[in-house]
Amino acid sequence: MPCGSCLRVLSSYTICAVTWSQVSRRRRSRDTECSSAKGSSTLRRPIVVRKALSAVGSALSQTWQAIKASTDASVLAPARFLGFLYGPIDRSLRVDQALKKSLKYRLAPHVGWRHSLGGITYLLFVILVATGVMLVFYYRPSPEAAHASVQHIVSDVAFGWLVRDVHAWSANLIVIALILHMGRVFVEASYKPPRETNWLIGVLLMVVVLLFGASGYLLPWDQWSYWLVTEVTHAMEGLPLFGATLADVVRGDEVVSGATLSLFFALHVVLLPWVAAALLVYHFTLVRRRGIAPPMSATGDTPRDAAATGVPFFPNQLLRSLIVSSLMIAVVITLAAFFPRPVGDPADISTVPDTLMTTWLLADVARALIRYVGPWLFVVLLIVLGGLVVLPLFDRRPTRQLRDRRIALVLGALFFLIFASAWYVGRHMRDTPPSIEVATGSDASAPAPIPNEPLGPTPIRPASPEDDGAIP
Repeated sequence: MPCGSCLRVLSSYTICAVTWSQVSRRRRSRDTECSSAKGSSTLRRPIVVRKALSAVGSALSQTWQAIKASTDASVLAPARFLGFLYGPIDRSLRVDQALKKSLKYRLAPHVGWRHSLGGITYLLFVILVATGVMLVFYYRPSPEAAHASVQHIVSDVAFGWLVRDVHAWSANLIVIALILHMGRVFVEASYKPPRETNWLIGVLLMVVVLLFGASGYLLPWDQWSYWLVTEVTHAMEGLPLFGATLADVVRGDEVVSGATLSLFFALHVVLLPWVAAALLVYHFTLVRRRGIAPPMSATGDTPRDAAATGVPFFPNQLLRSLIVSSLMIAVVITLAAFFPRPVGDPADISTVPDTLMTTWLLADVARALIRYVGPWLFVVLLIVLGGLVVLPLFDRRPTRQLRDRRIALVLGALFFLIFASAWYVGRHMRDTPPSIEVATGSDASAPAPIPNEPLGPTPIRPASPEDDGAIP
């Protein structure tokens, strides 16, 4: 028999064991409740996501059903303007039926990859507009702040250097794409009746693109852009009859100054975009109204119903356009990332730079023509270009073969040779013309340099991509 003390110890141990087992059961039940709560919350999250996605899908489905039930097919006009649709929109049908009919529209059998050049030009114009809107948020169009604001964009603004370089490279590539597009139209005689009006509209669009590039070239307000514009306007004064007046109109002043910068900014941002938009709408309207021009082997114009035997717009031509557009966007971004366009030193109207580096393709062409082409020879060159412009008004014969259009062949070859030679010569120019040095050196009343106060602690970007520390 155990003694009383042993019984007390055993009873206390039993009580403690029972109490501990109760506590353990409570803890296990609490842990089970917590784990079940966590599991239910984990299971509840996908359910919430699925419900949200289901609600969004239901809303989109209801919206599409409402659009399908609508008889106003004009909602497809923006997609047609952007190039996702080509055929005419039948406004007598429902939206879904009009969409299917437009996608099934058949193009002429000879339509191929070369017909994407116009789409590339249009895509580059859209990129220029989009990046230009981003840049104008930070750009300040004044002689005191213009250069510093550009430095702020490329140095401080997130991806500002990329946006600016995409804008600059697109301005170069659109010139190449436009020349190739108009060259294709010229070689294939797509300007012949009844499409001569569209050729003239295309020429006007080319002029607008050139004005876009020329007006935007001065906006960085660095030494290169300032003195190149000074050189061009100085050469304008040598043109016969109206040269001095034309130079004053372009400058807005007796010399390139803040008035010139304001004038160029207004043209670049306010006036030219509206002109370009109006011409593009008219151009697209004429293209769709007249249809694709027949191949070079054809004589005369193709009947309107001949496209019924061709290839469908969807997916054939639309897929080509998407592939070409994707490649062009990749090319522009790659060039902007690995080959940035430099920014020169701030413009100083009292100091002529030793070298002039150009960042625009047509600036090289302009420099070569100014240096090596006299005023009267320049007028002859304008006459040659004018002959190309009005060529559709005289080339009325139905034949489209290039060997049967000798005058057109001569004019086109002259233009290509002059353009390529001028670009090559101008590309290798770096010196400042002696005429500018003499003019500025002999002017004792030259105004004081324009101050270029920085907008803040903005690091200065190197003047050329060869310098150390250039932004890649």
